[in-house]
Amino acid sequence: MSGTGSRSWTVFLFGIIGSRGKPRRRYEGKSAMIRVGIFGLGTIGRRVCWAVEAGIPGIALAGGTGRDGAKAEAFLASLPSKPPFLPPEELIQASDLVLEAATQAALQDLAPKVLGAGKDLMVLSCGGLLGRSDWVELARRNRCRILVPSGAIAGLDGVKGARVGAITAVTMESRKPPCGWTGARYIEETRIDLEAIREETLIFEGTATEACRAFPANVNVVAALSLAGVGPERTRIKVFAVPGLARNTHRITLEGEFGRLQIQVENVPSENPRTGKLSYLSAIALLRDLGATVKVGT
Repeated sequence: MSGTGSRSWTVFLFGIIGSRGKPRRRYEGKSAMIRVGIFGLGTIGRRVCWAVEAGIPGIALAGGTGRDGAKAEAFLASLPSKPPFLPPEELIQASDLVLEAATQAALQDLAPKVLGAGKDLMVLSCGGLLGRSDWVELARRNRCRILVPSGAIAGLDGVKGARVGAITAVTMESRKPPCGWTGARYIEETRIDLEAIREETLIFEGTATEACRAFPANVNVVAALSLAGVGPERTRIKVFAVPGLARNTHRITLEGEFGRLQIQVENVPSENPRTGKLSYLSAIALLRDLGATVKVGT
């Protein structure tokens, strides 16, 4: 399954769906509460739960699940509404929308089950979407949607607008402190000693497809950029380790018939050094927009 060409996807402000299908408009107008199930209760999942509990109009927690069942149950029990801990299959059935905040590996099993049940899926590990045109077709057949937050970058509205015309080049540079790349597949396979790095060092360069395989938990931002733009094979990224860097930094440069666009985002890391705070804030913003009367942005 290819799915990597820019014409294989239709990218909306709130997500993506196969270009031949039309999204269900379940969330517009005066509808019932949208029940959201949280798959993964790490940094992002917990933050989203707290935001929903604090109050997002039209949104309620259906439940949650996590890799460590005891910790997940204790966390859910600490929330005011005490949403239930549910096995994945039960969480899908209880939800209108399932928010994936786990890993690319977990997404491979979760996505077909959610979309097969006709439920909407919000994907944070969006590197796992690359090449999955079969999931887009499954969503189209079952009249549901795959939603992708902007994550730790900005400017995807400009990228989508530029894509209507001709885009000639899309490049990205990602900089994090060495610890921000710890545990990545590429680091382990090439045996890069992150602790030995003393100055800004280029540790990887390649396409979005290659980067998402090499750093499955670290560069989902370039996957979102590629889906919004010209596809993962034409989107290139350089990855740097920078000792002493206080903020995870992403710089995007886009060139095309519209002119030139350059965006730089400097993210304050969350308690997980691999995850910037903007990652969970953008997911919360997307949930707010689902039931909003006025929506701003392309």
